[in-house]
Parts: sequence; structure tokens; C-alpha cells
Amino acid sequence: MDSMIVTVIVGLVGSVAGYLLKQYSAQATIRKMREDAESMLAQAKTRLQEAELDAKTAALKIRDEVEQEAKRRRAELGRQERRLQQRRASLDRRIDSLEKRAHRLDSEEKQLELKQNELEGLRGKALDELERISRLTTEEAKELLLQRVESEARQDMARVMRQIEAQAKEEGDRKAQEIITLAIQRIASDQVTETTVSTVPLPNDEMKGRIIGRGGRNIRAIESATGVDLLVDDTPEAVILSSFDPVRREVARVALNKLILDGRIHPARVEKVVDRAQREVEAIIQEQGERAAYEAGVHGLHPELITLLGQLRYRTSYGQNVLMHSIETAHLAGMMAAELGADVALAKQAGLLHDIGKAVSHEAEGPHARIGADIAERLGRPPEVVNAIAAHHGEDEYRTLEAILVGAADAISGARPGARRETLESYIKRVESLENLAGSFAGVEKSYAIQAGREIRIIVKPEEIDDLGIITLSRDIAKKVEESLQYPGQIKVTVVRETRAVDYAK
Repeated sequence: MDSMIVTVIVGLVGSVAGYLLKQYSAQATIRKMREDAESMLAQAKTRLQEAELDAKTAALKIRDEVEQEAKRRRAELGRQERRLQQRRASLDRRIDSLEKRAHRLDSEEKQLELKQNELEGLRGKALDELERISRLTTEEAKELLLQRVESEARQDMARVMRQIEAQAKEEGDRKAQEIITLAIQRIASDQVTETTVSTVPLPNDEMKGRIIGRGGRNIRAIESATGVDLLVDDTPEAVILSSFDPVRREVARVALNKLILDGRIHPARVEKVVDRAQREVEAIIQEQGERAAYEAGVHGLHPELITLLGQLRYRTSYGQNVLMHSIETAHLAGMMAAELGADVALAKQAGLLHDIGKAVSHEAEGPHARIGADIAERLGRPPEVVNAIAAHHGEDEYRTLEAILVGAADAISGARPGARRETLESYIKRVESLENLAGSFAGVEKSYAIQAGREIRIIVKPEEIDDLGIITLSRDIAKKVEESLQYPGQIKVTVVRETRAVDYAK
């Protein structure tokens, strides 16, 4: 029993002690929590104070910045206001100055009107006085003044034209001489002296009788088969062939040489030999045409053009073989085209074909340039080639640079020394035409054709033509020569004016 009481008491004491211990522990925990809460509250207050301080500092800084900006803007506004005031004052001064100037101009304008009226009155009086003194009306005086001004203007124009022409001629001559000289040096062709043979040599004079035949049957057979006239005269050991067609004349020459070598001459034999000679000449013509195209570097020509080129082998112009002249013209035109950057192939083709019309000029009417252009156009040549052929003697207008070069190359080939020779009759006729043409102009006293007709020298009357007028006269005469005469190369026109003073000592 007692032990149970003791146990109970001990249990109670333990419970109380445990309760008291828990109470103590709880109070300690509460105190700790209270202390922590107070510490956190103190920290929060401190941070709040710091935040308030920072906010006040930032607010003060912002206020200072705003005040400084406002101060700066007030200062800027003050400067702008002062500037506007200065501008306003300047504008006021300018307005005052302009108003004063306007008043002064109005006053001067009125004075000028008064002076102008006075001048008009004086001018009218002066005109009346001039009309009275000169006995000319105003319109007559104007006409006289205009004539004088026109005369002076013409003199000035002639002087300027002379200077410009001299400069252009000097530069053009230099460049042209350079190009032409280079082209001529590069081609360096021989002088062309070959002509169509029209005389057939005979081994002896007895052969003349055999050619004539009994009753003239052999010579009639030859003339009938070839279309060529045979002239058997007193010329020793020679027979002359005459025909307008050079190809026929060549066929007759070849056939007659064969008959002379064979010795058998009779009408039946003549026909066979002429037929064989015809084929030989046609083969030569074809060969010569192909050789000319190859030598000139022109390809793709129509076979008919090749044949016509070969026929030019038997055609001459003033002693110059036309085929050789055409080849030379093609080379010259191609070289000048290369120097000037033009179409070399086109220039060569046009140069080779430029005289193609001479092969058939006896069969068609019209100038050979026009005939050749029609042939080239019919056989499909380009329009540029057709124009160059038609224009190389002035029958048509030059349309391309290559056409101009072909005309120049043709003149160079025909006019160079040794290329051609003229008959005495045509030479005399050309010289007389030159002198008569120059003498037809007003103010010309004398005219002389010199340098084998390549220069015309004109003496003018000094009392009718002045120093500047001779420039216009020389140009007019040169233009008239170009329009009226046909000639190789160029003709120099020189106009001479001289004044002589003569007196006698007594």
C-alpha cells in the first residue's frame, strides 16, 4: 500500500516536474521568439529609415535637376528672345532703308522719263537735221546703214571662214596624207602599162594573102565567126584587129594566132579554131576572176560576178588595166578602212566590184557606176556595196564611210603617176574646158591651166574683187569644176589678185 502511495506520489511529482519543465521550455521559446521579433522589427525600422532617407535624397536630386533644366531653358528662351529682338530691329532698319530707296527710285524714274522725253525730242530734231543735211529719209539712211553693216559682216564672215577652213584643211590634209601615204606604201603596186593587144604579128607578108583567102572568103569567115574587123593594110608583117568588145578582140587574137601557127586557113577550119579559142578565153576569164577575188581577199561572190571580173582583164581605161585597177582599189580601200576603224571586208568587196559595170558598159546604156550597182544589187550584194559602186563617180550620194573610202581609193589608183595616160585630144579638151569655165566668172581677167591640167590659175581684176572676195571666188570655181567636168584625181584652184601702182618720173 505504502509502496503504491509512494509510486503515486513519485508519479505525481514527476508529472508536475515534467509540466513545470515544459512550461519553462515554452516560456523560453516564447522569449526567444519575442526577442527575434523585436530584432526583426528594429531591423525593419532601420531599413525603413534608410529607405526614407534614400527617397528624400533622390527627391532632392531630382528637384535639383529639374530646377537646373528649368533654369537652362529659361536662359535659352532669354537668348532666343534677345535674338528675335535683334532681328526685329534689323528688319525694321532694312524696311526703312528699302522705303527710302523706293522713294529715291521713284524720283529717279521720274527724272529718267523727263530726260527720255527730252532725248526723244532731241532725236527727232537731230533726225530732221540729218535728213535736211544728207538729203536722205530715215528709211533710206537705214537701208544705207544696213548695206554697210552687211558688207562689214560679210568681210568678217569671210575672214572667219578663211581661218576655220585653213585650220580644218591643215588638220584634214595632215590626217588624210598620213592615211593615204600609209596605204600606198603598204600596197606598193607596179605601174600599170598593160593594154589589150590589137595587133597580131605575122611571120611574113605572104601570110596576109592566106588570111584574106580566095575572093576574101577566109577573112570574111574570121570576121563572121569572131565579130571583129580585120584590117590588112600596108603595115609590114602585122594584122590589126578592131572591135568595141575587148573579149571578142581577144578571142579573135587567140584564134588568128592558132590559125597562123597551124597554117591551115579555110572557113571550116576557122569555125573550129574560133570555137576552141572561145573556150580558152572563157577559161582564162574565169581563172582571172577567181584570182582577182582571191588576191583581194573577197569571198562568196556570185559566179556571174567572177566572170565579169575576169572580163575586166581585157578592158583598159586610159591605158590602165581595169582588173588590176580594181584589185588595187580594193587593197587601198581596205587599208584605209582598217586605219579608220571601218568595215575592212565591206570596203574591199566594194573596191573590187566598183568598176564591174565596165565589163558590160557596151551592152547597156548609162554610166558604168550605175550599171555596176544594178548588177551588184541583182546578184545579192549588200546595200552598202551597191551604194559604194553607184557613188564612186558621184552618180549617187555617199551613205557610208566605206563608200567614201572606195571613191578615194579609186581616185588614188587612177591618179597616181604612171597609172593612166590620156589621149592628146581629151587632154586639150579638158584644159580648154578648165580655162573657159574659170573665165566665165565675173571679175576674172585671165585664167591659165597648168601642171598638165591639174591646176587652174586665175588672175582677177583688183578693182572688182577684194582680198576677201577671192576666197569666195576660188570656192565657187572649184565647186563649178566638180559639177561640170570629169577628171582623174583633183584640180587645184589658185586665185591671184595684185594691185600695181605705176608712175613716171619726168
